[in-house]
Parts: sequence; C-alpha cells; structure tokens
Amino acid sequence: MRAAVLTGVRKMEVREVPDPKIEKGTDVLLKIEKVGVCGSDVHYFETGRIGSQVVQFPYIVGHECAATVAKVGPDVKGLKVGQEVVVEPAVSCHACEQCRAGRENTCFHLRFLGTPGQGNGCLSEYIVMPEECCLPTDGRISIEQGVLCEPLAIAVYAVKQSHPAGGADVAILGAGPIGLSCLVSAKAAGVGDCYMTEKIDERVEIARRAGATWVGNPLKEDVVASILKDKPLGMDIVYECAGQQETIDHAVDLLKPGGKLLLIGIPREDRISLSIDKIRRKEVTIVNVRRQNRCTHEAMDLVASGAVDVDFMVTHRFGLDRIQEAFELVAAYEDGVVKVMIEM
Repeated sequence: MRAAVLTGVRKMEVREVPDPKIEKGTDVLLKIEKVGVCGSDVHYFETGRIGSQVVQFPYIVGHECAATVAKVGPDVKGLKVGQEVVVEPAVSCHACEQCRAGRENTCFHLRFLGTPGQGNGCLSEYIVMPEECCLPTDGRISIEQGVLCEPLAIAVYAVKQSHPAGGADVAILGAGPIGLSCLVSAKAAGVGDCYMTEKIDERVEIARRAGATWVGNPLKEDVVASILKDKPLGMDIVYECAGQQETIDHAVDLLKPGGKLLLIGIPREDRISLSIDKIRRKEVTIVNVRRQNRCTHEAMDLVASGAVDVDFMVTHRFGLDRIQEAFELVAAYEDGVVKVMIEM
C-alpha cells in the first residue's frame, strides 16, 4: 500500500509500505478516506520531536482520520464491511490505575496513532485498529466531518474540564483548528461573551464569522487592554490554544480572581513560565488538557445534531501525492490555512 512517510526533518515521501494485517479477533482493517493535518504532525515534520517523543525515521504520522471498514476480525460484532467510521486514535489498556480512574487519556500503556514509540500514523491507505476505536457514522455526518471530530473532541473535553457556568465570559487565544473548535464547543455549552486573539488576519475573519464576540490581532493592538476595556473584571475562563509564552502571559493577565486557565496548545519549548505573583494573588486554577477523554462520541453527536458547525474549518484539500506541499503550507501558516484535509 501507499503511505506518506516522514523520512527526515521537513521531508515527506510517498512510499510503498507493507499492508497491515488483522492479528486479533477484535481487529478491524480500515481503508482510510481522509486525514486531517494536525499541528502536532507539523511539530514532528519541523523538528522531529514533541518533548520527549522523538521520531525514528522513516515514520508515518497522522491521527485525525475517517475510514471505511474493509475487513473485520472474527470477534467483531458491531461493524460490517463498507461501514464508514470515525477513528478514535487512542488505544487504552483499560486495566491500569489511570484507566480504572476514568483517565484513559493518560493510560500508562496508551498507544496513540502517529506517536513515536507507540505506533505508526494514519497517513496510509490502510490501518488496523481495535473495534472499540471505530465509531460508526451511521450516515449522520460526512467523512470530512468525521475527521474534524478528532480535534473537536479535544475542545469538547477542554470545555468540560473548565466547568463553565452559564453565561461565563471566556477568551480563546489562538484561532487555529483547536481554538475554533473551542469556540464552537464553548458556545454550545452556553458560555456568555467569547473573545479571541489571533495573529493571522484570515483566521481573525474566520473567527468573527464563526461567532466570536470580538477578535483581535496581537500584532496590531494590545489585545489584553482591548478585552479588559470591554470586560474590566476580566475573564472567567481562558483557553490557551497557541502554545506560546506570549499567549500564556496574556491569559494570566486576562483572568479575573478565581478564574481558570486551560492549557491546550503544545509549546515548542520544554518549559514555560508563569508569573507566580499574579497567579497566586488571583488564585488562578490551571488545568492541563491532554487530548480527549471519552469525548469523541459527544463530538459526533454535536455535529450530527447541528449544535456545532465544523465545515468552515477546512480551507485546503490535497491528494496524497502533494503531501510535502500540504505540510509546508501548514508549517508556514500560508494562504490563510486553518485545516488541511488529505484525500487518500
């Protein structure tokens, strides 16, 4: 089969690789239909690592995908060949202390698609996943919407972790796919005013059209001052979706005493800093968000019901043969890109 293989830093190639095989009774062979390019994929593309997770080249990345069932193992009961499914990229053991505590997202034996040391990704024509990770669309959502349910599930989880009170004022820093997913998820959860910041002008306009109360570009104005002028008491919740020291600092300044800071973006650096004076005096609660945790079904339901719109996030589509161009585009933030979809 063909796969997009990361062969070195900033080097993607389409290669012939061995076909995956069903090995367990509950395995499902999936024909990948579409794959979304995630910011974490681009981290591996640009640097070959995310923190302690280091790529051993050659390596197949990718974890946002939807697929068609091609073959099922003998113990698979709930799926049939030809069904369209959203792929849950996390395979948990369900036996360790974290899983027993309801924290499958931090399972001690977690295997996640496209994560070094855990397994290859989905930028290939076929993959094998356990039945539990294959969530049927039942015709309720499209294949492309199914791909977008992966980043949406992260946002759904983040909003649930923030426990927003009805009418809470929130800020979302960064209007990439995760930030925009947080916007639609927070609005669906009934928050009040929703402020966003973003450095790319095209994304500023997209966030406005998606329903943000206010969107500002920190390269063009003092966004903290602008938001606090409108909301002098500050924000109840800030979702930091850029993974930048600057946005983390903005978040602390924007929060009211007793506010919550949700750290969702992946920083490129191994360390970030926080003003202990500010976060201590404000008694800020800081919550790290690790992917999604049992929220993919909920994300699918939100899309299927029309409670959230995700279609607007797809700005570019490429075939597999243009994979290098697709990754270069996302890495450079060119042409107003939000989400690139790879059509297999």
